[in-house]
Amino acid sequence: LRDRVPGLAGASESLLGLSARRPLPAWHAHPFRASREAGQPEGAPDVVLFVDTFTTWFEPDNARAAARVLAAGGFRVGVAGPAGRPLCCGRTFLTAGLVDQARAEAGRTLAALAPHVARGALVVGLEPACLLTLRDEVPALLPGADARTTAAAAFLFEEFLAREHRAGRLALALTPLAQRRALLHGHCHQKAFGAMADVATTLGLVPGLAVTTVAASCCGMAGAFGYEAEHHATSMAMAELDLLPAVREAAADTLIVADGFSCRHQIRDGTGRAARHVAHVLADALA
Repeated sequence: LRDRVPGLAGASESLLGLSARRPLPAWHAHPFRASREAGQPEGAPDVVLFVDTFTTWFEPDNARAAARVLAAGGFRVGVAGPAGRPLCCGRTFLTAGLVDQARAEAGRTLAALAPHVARGALVVGLEPACLLTLRDEVPALLPGADARTTAAAAFLFEEFLAREHRAGRLALALTPLAQRRALLHGHCHQKAFGAMADVATTLGLVPGLAVTTVAASCCGMAGAFGYEAEHHATSMAMAELDLLPAVREAAADTLIVADGFSCRHQIRDGTGRAARHVAHVLADALA
């Protein structure tokens, strides 16, 4: 930042607010654009993919992988999005106390999703904090039938697949991967909403893949918290309690899996290892 932004060459961490010891996420050359993505189904979709801000701009291949997996599982997949700016759940505003802005963003998202839900589609999301905002905070921000109905129809990618698998409706042909072990780190929202069992179940659909869950608390990143200079040491100390040692001890051929955008970046920054979203793991295993 100091090198690229005029006037910041001599700025201190305290002035910038961001830690110089933490690399910033890189913008993707081909962000996810709902209006440009191929594969929209004929007629009403069974599933509407809610692509969050982090996935849209930084890791759009996770959304494309999820769409491939859902389609391979026998579902008609649509993508929620207006013609203009991509959707945002509003959580980033809410965590900064900007309630009015959060309500406005949540309203845009609800307006895009509610018509699909009214026609019977379920909403599937990739980023735990964003998808679960639809289930928790949005009905409080925007009381009404649309918010309640959309919240009831919103599922994490793994929750949806595990649900369909238990009901015998998932026709997903997967083959073994070269890696036979996976180390799974749970996002705080997945733990708070009791979704970790479904994440492990979904990974377990890959033949021969043994899944071990790290017994860890928060990774320490917590959105922007770990990027801030005043919190960097605390962030890393939290990660060093359990998560980072477990990743370092994992064999080189063990898949490191984490659904949270911030969690994946904490793992990369602390160990140099790349963690993957469950959607990417399943896409790699498609027959």
